Amino acid sequence: MTTATVTTADEPSTSGPNWTPRLWGTLIVLCAAMFLDALDVSMVGVALPSIGSELHLSTSALQWVVSGYVLGYGGLLLLGGRAADLLGRRRVFLVALAVFAAASLLGGLVDDGGLLIVARFLKGVSAAFTAPAGLSIITTTFAEGPARNRALSIYTTCGASGFSLGLVLSGLLTSVGWRWTFLMPVPVALLALVFAVRLLPRPTEERAKGGYDVLGAVTGTATVLLLVFTVTEAQGAGWLSLRTLGSLAVVAALAAAFLAVESRTAHPLVRLGIFRNGSVARANVIAFTMTGAYGGFQFVVTLYLQHLLGWSALEMALGLLPAGAFIALSAPLMGPIVDRFGTGRLLPIGLLALVAAFALFLRLDEHSSYPALVLPSMILLGVGFSLAFPSVNIAATDGVADEEQGLASGLVNTAIQVGTAVVLAGATAMITAGSAGGDGAQAQLDGYRPALVFVTGVALLGFLIAAAGAVLDRRKKATTVSVADYDYPSADLDGGRNGGPDGDLDDRRGGILTKS
Repeated sequence: MTTATVTTADEPSTSGPNWTPRLWGTLIVLCAAMFLDALDVSMVGVALPSIGSELHLSTSALQWVVSGYVLGYGGLLLLGGRAADLLGRRRVFLVALAVFAAASLLGGLVDDGGLLIVARFLKGVSAAFTAPAGLSIITTTFAEGPARNRALSIYTTCGASGFSLGLVLSGLLTSVGWRWTFLMPVPVALLALVFAVRLLPRPTEERAKGGYDVLGAVTGTATVLLLVFTVTEAQGAGWLSLRTLGSLAVVAALAAAFLAVESRTAHPLVRLGIFRNGSVARANVIAFTMTGAYGGFQFVVTLYLQHLLGWSALEMALGLLPAGAFIALSAPLMGPIVDRFGTGRLLPIGLLALVAAFALFLRLDEHSSYPALVLPSMILLGVGFSLAFPSVNIAATDGVADEEQGLASGLVNTAIQVGTAVVLAGATAMITAGSAGGDGAQAQLDGYRPALVFVTGVALLGFLIAAAGAVLDRRKKATTVSVADYDYPSADLDGGRNGGPDGDLDDRRGGILTKS
């Protein structure tokens, strides 16, 4: 399916090779919002000890400073994507960005742990609306093909940069004061909001038609919220406890109800037929495994470097810098690379680099050096995310109609957030179980290694799915041949509908035939 460019009153077509300054400004605004959304996923990590000390928060309460954001973000993404389609992408983006700025300011000023968690949850909710709205603005503004690939590569690389630079910036800001990890996004969000009001196109096309799937929104949102809550709390309650198992049973019942509603309603929140697109289905599973594995890995690395090796926040910021710097510097190159090689080739290569990065870290011990252990993994992380993150977002929206771009964007972002929550919970449980024998260096290593094996296995699963998808794509293309390969000296291929006095196809090189 080819998605036509949405031409607006304020914006020229993007199908040509040259982009106007206004178009670049629009993309920069959307990239800034995406960068902030991704940044907040990881930026609070290094600041947690300082937050706990000043606000007198327990370890379980500190976990909710992280999980509150993921809960709001992952739980409401599907609703955010559909709201963008129905209410208007520009409107949803602007309102959500304003809420994000206000919640960031609140988080930086409060002196109560409960209010801090509420602020984090509100930031997650706002990101659940800005992320799918921003991504669908891009996919409906830039024509499918090189223009869209270029825009999406820049956009998603900014997201990957924010995700990977979160710990770096957190270390730098925490060395001044933990509140700056909350206050720093405020001026950036406000500046992006000012320019967004001026630059974001006012589309002339009609919004997606259909009513509001209230029952689907309730059951779908409740399913994701309860799933994230359950896996986050399972560490404390116990994975086999009656509370956890009962909660998972309710999640399964809600999910079944959601699927039943979506298969019967006239205007579903999630049209289940979208998963018949193999690229979309695989991209969502890959996004789940890729970011989930990185979330677990990031948690292990933070504990290892701070608790076992005794690194300061500033040392962590500098030590982890190579991965984020590589991603940021590679952003301008990703569009041409995707056009040249395609997502089918780049996804397996990127995921293989991530698997190698995680596997190499299994060599950790209490005396590991930075050049021998940390640096190689950081370089491979930079390569892996530079190739895989733009590719998975392009694949997740490829061939999707304009009126469902918000849905497709919401789905892949939901996969990213839920994957992070689920894999992080699993890694945390393994660390806790492995290090139960004591507080010494060996006990800590006994917890870190199983968690690293787990995240490496999750990333390997993503690689295998991507590689299988690449093989399927190659086989599909192998069965499609050019009309020029056949000899039709006098055949009327189109019944006289394609020009030419005798009805012959004028440009046979442009057509295709598929072997049966």
